[in-house]
Amino acid sequence: MGQQEKVATSLAGAVSEEISASLTAVDAELTRRYPGDPGTRQPVHTVYVPGDVFEPGTLRSWGDQALAALDEHAPEAASFAAVLGIPEELAGPVHDRVRAKLEREPVEDLRIDFEDGYGPRPDAEEDEAAARAARLVSEAYANGTAAPYMGIRMKCMEAGVRDRGIRTTDVFLTGLMAAGGLPEGLVLTLPKVTYPEQVTAFVQLLEAFEKAHGLDAGRMGFEIQIETSQSILAADGTAAVARMIDAAQGRATGLHYGTFDYSACVGVSAAYQASDHPAADHAKAVMQVAAAGTGVRVSDGSTNVLPVGPTAQVHEAWRLHYGLTRRALARAYYQGWDMHPGHLPTRYAAVYAFYREGLEPAAARLAAYVAKAGGDVMDEPATAKALSGYLLRGIDCGALDTAEVARLTGLTRADLDAFASPRRGDLTVTAP
Repeated sequence: MGQQEKVATSLAGAVSEEISASLTAVDAELTRRYPGDPGTRQPVHTVYVPGDVFEPGTLRSWGDQALAALDEHAPEAASFAAVLGIPEELAGPVHDRVRAKLEREPVEDLRIDFEDGYGPRPDAEEDEAAARAARLVSEAYANGTAAPYMGIRMKCMEAGVRDRGIRTTDVFLTGLMAAGGLPEGLVLTLPKVTYPEQVTAFVQLLEAFEKAHGLDAGRMGFEIQIETSQSILAADGTAAVARMIDAAQGRATGLHYGTFDYSACVGVSAAYQASDHPAADHAKAVMQVAAAGTGVRVSDGSTNVLPVGPTAQVHEAWRLHYGLTRRALARAYYQGWDMHPGHLPTRYAAVYAFYREGLEPAAARLAAYVAKAGGDVMDEPATAKALSGYLLRGIDCGALDTAEVARLTGLTRADLDAFASPRRGDLTVTAP
């Protein structure tokens, strides 16, 4: 062992104690503001359906329409892969998993829309539609046909529609309570947020509802939709979106980028409004930095190019959607919006190819890190966390199987949870 070193110090123990005492408030603030990932499943997409269009069979209908599109425009694995540029070795696995997903769980997150997709209606009509939505959502969870996450997008907190948005939220939530309570997968989306005070107002609404029904404080969270330039850069030059997260008082679950409203807000002409426009990249980068460490997740927007019409036109729309989805995944936007059943095949193809092509390299790096083995990459704990999160997201959406990940890494699901987040490690999560 060699000669034992003599250890000497110059500072009294009181110095360390004084420093720790001076940072107590900072420690508490770090814990409050940056709790880390919540450790729950994040859906790969959100599907929006107008409040008057949603029916008991909507989810199954979307899956059936997506399967029919595959059968008509790319019936074999090879043809589907050729359209999208998927490597030959992944063609079969991706195609098979996409079809299985569309048969088993075509939609991971559904939002019944009472905002832009629904528009202004007579109060009695919207009241009835909101009550009907609550009944159908409750029935779906009761009979096992629900998506993992479901909820509504109400009208925003701007003066012209504020009362209507509050009432629709009240009618919907009251209907859920009357039908047996709030489902675990409930998600609410607050659109067109411009000022943090609008977030505070929505928190006030949820607090009042929880109190009225004797619910635990903080039971309901919500997503904040970023659709205006003022939500990114406030008049005083600060990042308003960071202040919105704080204003949510721990209830914010996501930041959703609104491609077309935001693009129009900053003056992008209609022909160039897309999720890969530089204006979109800037907004999402600010959202991503503001949300980092807070447990609030960032979602990309959508494309309005629909895969309909003759096969050549469908293939072109599919390539566009696939490319945008892959681009978003590489930039750590693991969720996006899908506007049409024809988007589902390329959503899942992009997601599955992303995780399957990276499975073996990620598993090998994580296994080497656990074993403290050498290699051509020197990974740190933060990278091990990212690798575990990557594999878990792949498992959750159906791109990867728990067994194959365990075989390649030597780690259980619980091990991956513990690496990815201490909060994950405390949860039991069942892969779909």
